[in-house]
Amino acid sequence: MLVFSKQKLVLLSVPKTGTTAFQAALAPHASMVITDPPELKHAPVFRYNRFFRPALEKFVGVPLDVVAVMREPISWLGSWYRYRQRPAMAGHANATCDMSFDSFVEGYIKGKRPGFANVGSQAKFMEPQKNGTAVTHLFRYEDQEHLREFLSARLGVTFDTAVLNVSPRAELHLAPEIETRLRRKCAAEFALYDSIGPGGAYTPPEIGSVG
Repeated sequence: MLVFSKQKLVLLSVPKTGTTAFQAALAPHASMVITDPPELKHAPVFRYNRFFRPALEKFVGVPLDVVAVMREPISWLGSWYRYRQRPAMAGHANATCDMSFDSFVEGYIKGKRPGFANVGSQAKFMEPQKNGTAVTHLFRYEDQEHLREFLSARLGVTFDTAVLNVSPRAELHLAPEIETRLRRKCAAEFALYDSIGPGGAYTPPEIGSVG
């Protein structure tokens, strides 16, 4: 997570959405850089609201705009699947080295997710809070150009990003029947992604609507 106090902006770090590269490039321009522990680096809206927002608003004086990135849900799951196939995961309970993408997604849509598929939810990460705290600018991962343009204009800087944290290549074929079940079980994920418009505009979900 990056905080830009003068520009009244916060960039959240949604896992598996490429924000690590943006954070690395923009860290020199930030007034606060949260890289550790992971629970704070990847603080979702509810954690930002609880631990960071009160202090920031007290000293900055106004609510900060909150920026986040969302990846197409199947692609996002594919990134987690590939990430947990890397050699360093061999022998770990959460590894996906010896399973298909179908099996991984089947685990994800279970009522109680097994460890290898317990990777959270993008919609839950960005769920608005009862006091009105919410993501104000949401960009698609697949639309890096508009994200870059927005950040460059808002921060008044030009920057380049490097390719970081690349997962191993893997076959990501998903059987039609499993995709149908995923879309039904995780409808909030697809609805939120579909609501994102050009330039980071989107319609926040209603409070409490994320399952």
